[in-house]
Amino acid sequence: MTGRLTIAGLGPGDEALVTPEVRAAVAAATDIIGYAPYVALIAPREGLTLHPSDNRMELQRASEALRLASEGRNVVVVSSGDPGVFAMASAVFEALEQAPQWQQLPIRVLPGVTAMLAAAARVGAPLGHDFCAINLSDNLKSWTTIEKRLRLAADADFVIAMYNPRSANRLEGFGRALALLKEAGCGERLVIFARAVSRPDERIETVKLSEAMPEMADMRTVVIVGNSTTRRVGRWIYTLRYAE
Repeated sequence: MTGRLTIAGLGPGDEALVTPEVRAAVAAATDIIGYAPYVALIAPREGLTLHPSDNRMELQRASEALRLASEGRNVVVVSSGDPGVFAMASAVFEALEQAPQWQQLPIRVLPGVTAMLAAAARVGAPLGHDFCAINLSDNLKSWTTIEKRLRLAADADFVIAMYNPRSANRLEGFGRALALLKEAGCGERLVIFARAVSRPDERIETVKLSEAMPEMADMRTVVIVGNSTTRRVGRWIYTLRYAE
């Protein structure tokens, strides 16, 4: 097979946060595949075909990427942030598992800066000790599973980064997540709402969990809930490097 497939992370938004390795892959691509807003970040040029698609077509575009690569194309599947964090890398390998005829294709996964890491850097070091990331979308898992993971994370005193907290189709879930964490005794913990990190309309706000409201987040927001040792120092927020 002469084609190849690269799964690349475009970072949180600012072009300065795209890695040189990802820039080189995009520059060499014959085809760019991904969710339409991410594909729109790639400048059109001669010899490049753009393949935008809807947000819920992950497996379809993964299969299309594999097919094009098998035909000799240099295909790059793009995601925001890091492609292995709630993004396209796992979808490509899921599609590959179902298509053994393409399992010898050359495939690379190129990391990117996640929203979680970009947000943490903006405010200091809230991820300085053990943390977890939980996707609050119930499109691919049940709300019961989400609640179980939130409870366990709170009980284990993890810092919790919450992706996809709220959308037009999921207005209730984030409020339920906040209520659950308050009931778990996390009301005094600091919560960072980081919207559109590194973009011109970036907005970052920090409050106590007891003061957090569902309307403070949307799909472009990553929410970081501190643990029992997360604290302020001046304008910065950090989590202690040690725990009992």
